[in-house]
Amino acid sequence: MAGVLLPYQMQWINDPTPVRVYEKSRRIGISWSTAAEAALVAAAASGMDVWYIGYNKDMAEEFIRDSADWIGHYQLVAEAVSEEILNDGDKDILTFVIRCASGYRITALSSRPSNLRGKQGYVIIDEAAFHDQLDELIKAAIALLMWGGKVAIISTHDGVDNPFNQLCQDIRGGRKPYALHRTTFDEAVAQGLYRRICQVRGMEWTAAGEAAWTAGIYEQYGADADEELRVIPSNSGGAVLSRSLLELRADPVPILRLAQPDGWAEYPAELRSADIADWCERELRPLLATLDGTREHVFGMDFARHGDLSVLVPLQIAADTRRHVPFAVELRNIPHAQQRQIVYYLLDRLPRLTAAWFDASGNGEYLAEAAHDRYGNRVAQIKLSNAWYSEHMPPLVAALEDDALRIPKDADIIDDLRALERIDGVIKLGRRSGKAGERHGDAAIALCLAYAASRSDTVLPVEVVVEDLPPQATADYPVPVYRDY
Repeated sequence: MAGVLLPYQMQWINDPTPVRVYEKSRRIGISWSTAAEAALVAAAASGMDVWYIGYNKDMAEEFIRDSADWIGHYQLVAEAVSEEILNDGDKDILTFVIRCASGYRITALSSRPSNLRGKQGYVIIDEAAFHDQLDELIKAAIALLMWGGKVAIISTHDGVDNPFNQLCQDIRGGRKPYALHRTTFDEAVAQGLYRRICQVRGMEWTAAGEAAWTAGIYEQYGADADEELRVIPSNSGGAVLSRSLLELRADPVPILRLAQPDGWAEYPAELRSADIADWCERELRPLLATLDGTREHVFGMDFARHGDLSVLVPLQIAADTRRHVPFAVELRNIPHAQQRQIVYYLLDRLPRLTAAWFDASGNGEYLAEAAHDRYGNRVAQIKLSNAWYSEHMPPLVAALEDDALRIPKDADIIDDLRALERIDGVIKLGRRSGKAGERHGDAAIALCLAYAASRSDTVLPVEVVVEDLPPQATADYPVPVYRDY
């Protein structure tokens, strides 16, 4: 195993302390190395049961897969991975299990503290900072120690006020007799992380390649790099959504980004209009042509004119009711008239458009009102407020946690969603987002508007069909012709 695991990974799994805590960078393979330890513990005749607790189903499945791979690597005897139902009093819970020839097993559970009642063995709590009842969960896990069990608590940070950070500080202050491990991304790279990646992928290691790869990782995490890679908890209350969860919910879809220089707004209106018409035909039309015309679509828009972005997010509602973003549009420094032109082009052609929710705060009120005039009651003009966030942000978070909503696999959009924080009990935008704070969570607001639109009770409208222009229409803003479905 020493030839496979890196020094910091070996140090972790060889630590005999009954309770170990690991504050770590992302993407350094601690959960993977802990799966190696779990395989040895469960397969040994003198071992014990292993209970893995992640905060979502995807983590559980991944850990069980890694454990099974390690069992195969060690050439140990075990049954294939199986799914079992655990009765938790008020409901049945799906678990993933590996049964070893030793009689012990590796089981992936949900994060409810009650699930550990009556259990014995080795408890692994992964991404501890993102569990809702961490204190109770740790208390339940510690109870297993009196019968010879052990506990591993692993996580990246999620704010200074998070119970996980408080636990780390208690250990440092001598208030908890636990072992504390800490590894930053730079420390992992220095100990051979990139070299190992090159070995696995059959790539030649070079110092220049390592430097470029490291720089790319830091660029990807942007403003979150201190917390996610340097293991420095943020001063805020922490993001509501973890990066690992968002990456699991992301699919590669097109992101159209249009930005114009400052002087462009001074061009004659007909030239600006022609530029946008060409862009819509070239960029938007091919994407619209890929949409499923049998499915309902909704739309959300966060408006900005100067500084921040306008973000346009369509959502398609699949047959299984899952929502997904087929593409997104980001506009920077685009005049009001041309934003209206793009919005009309998009909404006129979205199949079965049932609802479109617009940010009508500040300057956004003009476009929201114009869209309402054109599309009727399908358009909701939203004044963003604490009350609105309180009502609509929790369902968005729940949809992402439950894999009921798929988002674009885009670093900037993920960073925007990471900017959502719980402030005075309300989920809303905290810090700025982007590599240099050049965004303000714009995509998060647009996505929330779109998801709220998808949950509204708007009746399916008549279809908008753009036909030959009547005399009173213009090329930019054709008068729509309505027909029944």
